Amino acid sequence: MNEVPGEWDVVGIGANSVDFVHLLPGYPQPFGSFAKMKIQRQEILCGGQMATAMSACARLGLRAKYVGVTGTDENGRRVRAELQQRGIDLTDLIIRDAQNQFAVILVDETNGDRIVLWDRDERLMMRDRDIPADAIAGARIVHVDDVDQAAAIRAARIAREHEVPVTSDIDRLTDRTKELIECVSFPIFAEHVPARVTGLNDQEEALRTLKQPHHQVLCVTLGEQGAMALDAEAIHYAPAFEVDAVDTTGAGDVFRAGFIYALLRRWSTEDILRFANAAAAVSCTRLGALGGIPSLEEVEALVESGNVRT
Repeated sequence: MNEVPGEWDVVGIGANSVDFVHLLPGYPQPFGSFAKMKIQRQEILCGGQMATAMSACARLGLRAKYVGVTGTDENGRRVRAELQQRGIDLTDLIIRDAQNQFAVILVDETNGDRIVLWDRDERLMMRDRDIPADAIAGARIVHVDDVDQAAAIRAARIAREHEVPVTSDIDRLTDRTKELIECVSFPIFAEHVPARVTGLNDQEEALRTLKQPHHQVLCVTLGEQGAMALDAEAIHYAPAFEVDAVDTTGAGDVFRAGFIYALLRRWSTEDILRFANAAAAVSCTRLGALGGIPSLEEVEALVESGNVRT
């Protein structure tokens, strides 16, 4: 961990989006009564993996910098205004003549589960020259997602050259996923990834198989089951917190922000998982990715409550 106070606690490199969120009375079905349904509520909200994670970091009190590509359309302007309003540094943000990434999100109001339909113009892909090496070198933590994997790998390698730890949002499997895993210090996986990478259905066994000597902690988010992590000493499991879920959009991104916050405070692995789970749980009680971002006080209150799933 970079002990010298840099300009930024965390530099996040990755995707943003504008989300068109539709709250529905259930999941759409091709036949029967759910083939047609009335939209209960509609919102246009900013989101995307990295934009959400950096917004959550900033809300928790961290000095956050976002590096990514936005479009020249109204959605791009909306994202830039939202992030700026949240106090996130955008000096290395790139604007390209393209439609900004967007998503149509269908949320089941009965349980908060969602379906995400998205589109992203190839012109929004980050290039090597878009990666701000100086900002990365001066950060306490660098966080990458796997949307532009080449850029994430480049950023992670620069960070490691400067002994800056790297956390990740690894949500899919491509021909470069293993390379990205090897580049980061704290791989954080979506639930389905370890099994797909290793061919092992047991999460603990999969994490042990993926662990490299430079990995400090490997973590997998388990949705309603909480989270699991492997550090140098043991496997740790923390159950999810019990809340009334409205929308799970962005919960994984907020989990990573909580993980980063706790990691910077050098908490134990168990305490990191507990805090990150609480942050994700609070985010599920409101609609939208950025709309659900919790305050530090809300997360601390849920941790103190001990109200976990059994």
